[in-house]
Amino acid sequence: MKTRILIVDDHPVVRRGLATTLGEAPDVVVAGEAADGDEAIAKARDIRPDLVLLDIALPGKSGLEVLKTLRAEMPDLAVLVISTFPERQYAVRCLRNGARGYLTKSSAPEELLEAVRKIRDGGKYISPPLADLLAAELTGDVERLPHERLSDREFQVLCMLGRGQSVSDVASALSLSVSTVHTHRAHVLEKMNLETTAQLVRYVLDHNLSESPE
Repeated sequence: MKTRILIVDDHPVVRRGLATTLGEAPDVVVAGEAADGDEAIAKARDIRPDLVLLDIALPGKSGLEVLKTLRAEMPDLAVLVISTFPERQYAVRCLRNGARGYLTKSSAPEELLEAVRKIRDGGKYISPPLADLLAAELTGDVERLPHERLSDREFQVLCMLGRGQSVSDVASALSLSVSTVHTHRAHVLEKMNLETTAQLVRYVLDHNLSESPE
């Protein structure tokens, strides 16, 4: 039986490329596509795929929020995150939230199929760069960047404020109260040893987090 895959990415050309690569394999089939977070969740509920190829940066609900929702509703569903963000920025956070693998979009087509098959068979796919990163974290040989100490919600707030969104905008987008966002902002500044929102914005820009998912 072929592995049924749902492709989630907001760029049609990327979805087409992924579908073409997968279509060349005799043991997998593309069962559906989605262009944003809400559509991804709806399609997954409807078609019940065996595996989801999930981009992180999506309009509406972010890929991380989609991952959490899918894992909560369908614990056995395999999710492979495929992203433009390097492993250092997002892979560990995704794995902690239930993803079974993480690939960058610069990976070769053969690596994508290898990852799909390994995850389909019950394993996890860890690329060599990610394996090195995980090993360094376990042994304490890597110095964690300030934003890597943040919770998922705090990281969302960091990225959104860093893109110039107001506290009110963030509260509305995340369905939180303004006071709650102010509290998250205060925690972010404290954990990152920053004093002002301007410093926060500069940090986001310097670390290429301005395009990170919400």
